[in-house]
Amino acid sequence: MNDTQRRHRLLIIDDDSIVRQSIVTYLADSGFEVIEAGNGQQGLDLFYSHSPDIVLTDLRMPGIDGLQVLGIIHEASPDTPVIVISGAGVVADVVEALRLGASDYLIKPIVDIEMLEHSINKSLERKALLADNQRYRSELESANRVLRENLRVLERDQKAGRQVQRRLLPQHPQTRGQYHVTQHIEPSLYLSGDFIDFAYLGQRYLAFYLADVSGHGASSAFVTVWLKHLVTRLVREEELYADASSFEQGPAHLLDVINQELLDTSLGHHLTLFTGVIDTQTHQLRYCVAGHLPMPVMITDTGASFLPGEGKAVGIFKDAQWTVWQVDLPETFHLLALSDGVLEILGADNLADKELELLARLSNMPPSIAAACEALQLSSVTEAPDDIAVLSISRGLTSA
Repeated sequence: MNDTQRRHRLLIIDDDSIVRQSIVTYLADSGFEVIEAGNGQQGLDLFYSHSPDIVLTDLRMPGIDGLQVLGIIHEASPDTPVIVISGAGVVADVVEALRLGASDYLIKPIVDIEMLEHSINKSLERKALLADNQRYRSELESANRVLRENLRVLERDQKAGRQVQRRLLPQHPQTRGQYHVTQHIEPSLYLSGDFIDFAYLGQRYLAFYLADVSGHGASSAFVTVWLKHLVTRLVREEELYADASSFEQGPAHLLDVINQELLDTSLGHHLTLFTGVIDTQTHQLRYCVAGHLPMPVMITDTGASFLPGEGKAVGIFKDAQWTVWQVDLPETFHLLALSDGVLEILGADNLADKELELLARLSNMPPSIAAACEALQLSSVTEAPDDIAVLSISRGLTSA
């Protein structure tokens, strides 16, 4: 008999002292702690005072009989197993005993006393299993409460972070002369790894970028905050896009600085970017592409097409260099830059077909960001797999 079994306390209730004593002797020799009672009332008194692990009760006893004992114990302690022992063997008694919660029903005389021990052990195993399940449920409920509270805290933090991120976005829409610029970001979570910024610098240049940080959530959003402050510093302290020479090579210089800063600070993220600057006097666009897909879409009277360009993502390659591309802008155009999250919501199966579908959706629509979002059906996206950002720049159009 093992140590666990020796700790089990059994209560035997039987008015037949000979039968009771034989059971007590056998179970005590088997290692159980046994207490005994000669009638129902005495048995209940011992139950309340000694809290046994299991009860064995005779069915036919004067005064309080076995069924009454069973009912009272089951109501007071539903987890305590009660084995009913009877010499009658009436089916109705068996049914009633099981209905009242008996763990087993044995018929006297018990010829094989080991069968009784087996029934006791099985009942104790069921009790232990029920106790384990109850403990697991309690632990799970407690863990769920903690998890729900942590999620509420996280949600509050995420909402607060989203408000900070929103305030860092540029005021939009903005119009100066013939040019109109605005943006839209559809985050997959509260915090977005996509970021857009643009500004009219001096009286001449319209500078902009659309960045897509690798990953999702708070860490990616943190990089967008860092990027905003880095670009702002370059504009203020290094006078990025302050003159003609900076206009010509500014997009590449911006990527050089971002790339070096990412590698030096080891933020653990890389970025894809489309960044550029428009000379609003000469109507020339200079831009760089850093691993960005899809390519920006230029929409004119002749239709929609992708701007040319290529380049490596920033934050990965130490000696990466970027080509500055040049486009002479027509009198009327609508330029849309989109993050790669838009590719996830298109129906085609491969990148080439997705790009064709994107051009088809954007080629026949009014020149506005609202129309672009409608063409892409962003309002119907309930669970975006990735952030979706849209930057819109237009010239000479009444609606943008």
